[in-house]
Amino acid sequence: MLHLQNCILLVLLFAAPMSAHIHHPKPGMAEPVDYLNPDGDTYIRPDTVVYMIVLFTTGALLFLLVYFIITLSDLECDYLNAQQCCYRLNLWVLPKLCAHILAALVLLVSGHFWLAAMNVPTAVIWAREYWKIPTGNFGVFDPTEIHRMGKLKRHMRDVFVGVMFYLVAFFIYLYCFLTHLVSYNPLPKPPYEDDVGL
Repeated sequence: MLHLQNCILLVLLFAAPMSAHIHHPKPGMAEPVDYLNPDGDTYIRPDTVVYMIVLFTTGALLFLLVYFIITLSDLECDYLNAQQCCYRLNLWVLPKLCAHILAALVLLVSGHFWLAAMNVPTAVIWAREYWKIPTGNFGVFDPTEIHRMGKLKRHMRDVFVGVMFYLVAFFIYLYCFLTHLVSYNPLPKPPYEDDVGL
């Protein structure tokens, strides 16, 4: 432990003079230009935070639905029994619905009405699926009924549709996020006063 503390102390001792040299140019040298922030604004705009939240939730939901696919395919191949599979999936049904509604509400409150409206059908379908659980069932995924009347295939189809929706939504949000960043932080144009042309 003492050896680790000595190494950290040496790194800090050598890094401090180097960082001072980097951030404070010598006299006569030009000040470095921050091309990503030419106006000197240091705050983060609200839309940037909105897109970051929505991208993070969409990515997390995408990974969660991939977990659903893996678990359902394990049940289909008899690597899991129905009770284990349904327990694992029912644990994540309510967090999935809450995360989706959170992303839609964040978009709605921030004024991105078209993007929020894009999330409404999926939220309604998942909320209806959650609230319409028959009495006596363990949850959306019930071990006594998952192998009957093609319910396993229907669950797999619904999860694949969800993955496709979140994949498209993720790239739409990413496009909106990047256009937002570029529109608020354009690269400055170089001065053309000393350009004499050909």
